Amino acid sequence: MDDRYSRQVLFKEIGAEGQKKLSQSCVVIVGCGATGSAMASLLARSGVGKLRIVDRDYVEPSNLQRQSLFDENDARESVPKAIAAARQMARFNSQIVVEPHVADLIPANVDSLLGGCDLILDGTDNFETRYLVNDYAVKNSVAWIYAAAVGSYAVTMNILPGETACLACIFPESPRGTVETCETAGILNSAVNLVASIAATEALKFLVGARAKMRRTLLSWDVWSNERAELAAVAIHRRAGCRACLGEFVHLAGEGRPHITMCGRNSVQIHERQRPVDFAELSIRLQPHGKVRHNEFVLKFWREPYEMTLFPDGRAIIKGTTDTAIARSLYARYVGS
Repeated sequence: MDDRYSRQVLFKEIGAEGQKKLSQSCVVIVGCGATGSAMASLLARSGVGKLRIVDRDYVEPSNLQRQSLFDENDARESVPKAIAAARQMARFNSQIVVEPHVADLIPANVDSLLGGCDLILDGTDNFETRYLVNDYAVKNSVAWIYAAAVGSYAVTMNILPGETACLACIFPESPRGTVETCETAGILNSAVNLVASIAATEALKFLVGARAKMRRTLLSWDVWSNERAELAAVAIHRRAGCRACLGEFVHLAGEGRPHITMCGRNSVQIHERQRPVDFAELSIRLQPHGKVRHNEFVLKFWREPYEMTLFPDGRAIIKGTTDTAIARSLYARYVGS
């Protein structure tokens, strides 16, 4: 083994054998925003052999305060986050494989995007996707790590199917509407990096086989107030009647996921189209109606007060509204129904 990982190998809990296990491991990171990009960077530098990055979004200037794998050019060109992350990780570690997927994780693609990996890490910004990951993980006995940060608050939990509570045990219903978001409360990059560091360390423990060292609690930490809490019940009890633990995978079976308002933006995603789009042809068609530009990854169309970002598979993010009816109407009018 070369000198790249020598300081990590000197850490006896990993050692040469643990480093070899890392090099043979595959981790999928769902969401490559603030927490996801920080976890991806740490694991790539640690020598995890294969990282699969799944993200539906693109880089914009407001991301640069906390999303560590992106730069100003990525924001200027609206590069999809999965692509930008893969490019950056290739610059600092060409020995690993990074597999980017510009996609929204939905029931129709969950098996292909999450299958074949040893561990799933949560870099998402919504509970709808987390519940889908949880259903997949519990059904297939795949470990995953829940992680989130907003404001100065960070929270994370290891989910080991059959051993610990799952996400649905702790949160039977989505806390949507009762918690702050990045848009309303902002976010400190230090809270992001704290939770990413904790989650990445737990991932290393799992991958090298130090499962007994993994934390069996729901851990929360406020970096501003210095308040810290752990919910120890997760270590022992699964919730009686938990639908996922009883094999009722309602999110895996779900038809027509709702449109999701994106964290930090006044926007709606249209994700059910799944049809190829010819950017060159559509650009010509849209030019009389507003400003338009495109690269190989995205097409951007501005018609005040709205901004549409269209992906090659027909998925779109429409900025300037949280009204799904308006978003659907704009999509039908300018892309097609």
